[in-house]
Amino acid sequence: MRKTFVVFSTLIIIATLLLSMYLNPNWYILFAIVLFLTAMGYYDMVQTKHSIMRIYPVFGRLRFFMEELRPKIYQYFIESDIDGRPINRIDRSTIYQRAKEENDTMPFGTQLDVYSEGYEWMCHSIAPKDFRTLDHNPRVMVGNKDCKQPYSLSIYNISAMSFGSLSSNAIEAMNAGAKIGGFAHNTGEGGLSPYHLKHGGDVIWQIGTGYFGCRTPDGNFDENLFQQKAQQPQVKMVEIKLSQGAKPGHGGILPASKNTPEIAAIRHLQPHTLVASPPYHRAFSTPREMVQFITKLRTLCGGKPVGFKICIGHKSEFIGICKAMIELDTYPDFITVDGAEGGTGAAPQEFSNYVGAPLLDGLDFVHNILTGLDIRKHIKVLASGKITTGFHIIRAMALGADACYSARAMMMAVGCIQALLCNTNRCPTGVATQDPRLTVGLVVEDKKTRVANFHKNTVTSVVELLGASGLDTKENITRSHIYRRISFRSMLTYEEIFPSYETGSFLKEIPERYQLDFKYASPDHWGMSNIGSWSN
Repeated sequence: MRKTFVVFSTLIIIATLLLSMYLNPNWYILFAIVLFLTAMGYYDMVQTKHSIMRIYPVFGRLRFFMEELRPKIYQYFIESDIDGRPINRIDRSTIYQRAKEENDTMPFGTQLDVYSEGYEWMCHSIAPKDFRTLDHNPRVMVGNKDCKQPYSLSIYNISAMSFGSLSSNAIEAMNAGAKIGGFAHNTGEGGLSPYHLKHGGDVIWQIGTGYFGCRTPDGNFDENLFQQKAQQPQVKMVEIKLSQGAKPGHGGILPASKNTPEIAAIRHLQPHTLVASPPYHRAFSTPREMVQFITKLRTLCGGKPVGFKICIGHKSEFIGICKAMIELDTYPDFITVDGAEGGTGAAPQEFSNYVGAPLLDGLDFVHNILTGLDIRKHIKVLASGKITTGFHIIRAMALGADACYSARAMMMAVGCIQALLCNTNRCPTGVATQDPRLTVGLVVEDKKTRVANFHKNTVTSVVELLGASGLDTKENITRSHIYRRISFRSMLTYEEIFPSYETGSFLKEIPERYQLDFKYASPDHWGMSNIGSWSN
């Protein structure tokens, strides 16, 4: 578009100038207009703050006109914040404002229907804490008894998004923002790229079923490659991806148009081919083997925290993993719970919409099982799945999360406008594309600051919410602090909706709601077809 503009504007300037000189002086008016628009276009191409304008000079300015219309257009079409659809307009505006350090206060009060089913809120205290006196950089230490290099993790971090799905500029901006803000950047399953390391931000290296970046030519796990890369100082933790909320039970997909020679070299693949990751891991085939694989990775990476990411499906399978942990006395340092509302650049519609447990249900289940079996003390729980605001973080923590990830909000901080073209290689903001004509619009130096700003301001909102509730630390959040409207006349606390359990209580008696799941759980088999023999 930039080259087209240069060529086209030059031809029009020459044409109108010749017409003015040799045909009619009145053409000078059009010449002046064209000259003005051309100058505007060249300014758009060299400025660094607005990706759309850099990529689409002059025409990109229409975006701001549409943004002014947006509140009216969306007035009656506000999406739910938990249904997996694009982020609702209120949260979307908040993300942009916080990233740009603009005023994020709201005129005329709440714009949500507080009497509609599903509306949620948290309790405040008549004796709130002064948030200015609280810790504005709350963190959690990840690492259990077998970890030699524990990591102090921010409560809000960049979720798994691969180089390949995102452009190199987007990856750089996110990692540089993480460096500024002191939070972590998950690589996604696409491998550890130079763009994840260039700016020095803390990295969580995700290992998916394709073992990209640490795979043998036939697609198996390569211990030597993993060891070489995992021991780099920027790699702070390692995450095994079992499943993701956007397409659980389905491997990742990278369109051939995005699989450039550079990406193929990083992933150890053939370029310009469709990349479909296997739906399962080859390195292990049972819960017991998976726990042993965690031990192997922890040794290879020098004792750094190792965990796994899962979207809850068959509950018995997760319980089978827990049984294997207990029998082997080996535990992951963290478990990332992803929700079905999590996003992706490309997934079959049925998988995005109808497979996997939503985040709240998954968090409730994982925390309850770990607590009931008295192994929660070994494991930190991270939450991922459309967490875009301070309230979302508080809500996740109420259900048991120690820290959270965000993907969509971080994408928006670097300029994503939810054009929903992620799977076409035609992202108009240069975020989710490998087309150099589009990626040029995303300027790392500008967008890295926006990522850092968004993180800082969102974490600040968490601290403010804590203070408003009369709490001084995140550890004091309980399920009783969050309410949900069930109907016009009924509302319940999260404690009533998601009952919690005493530490170690499952060692005495398994609650009726989980008895069948425990019956079918085995450390030596996946799936529901095998009845576990582990005694209660």
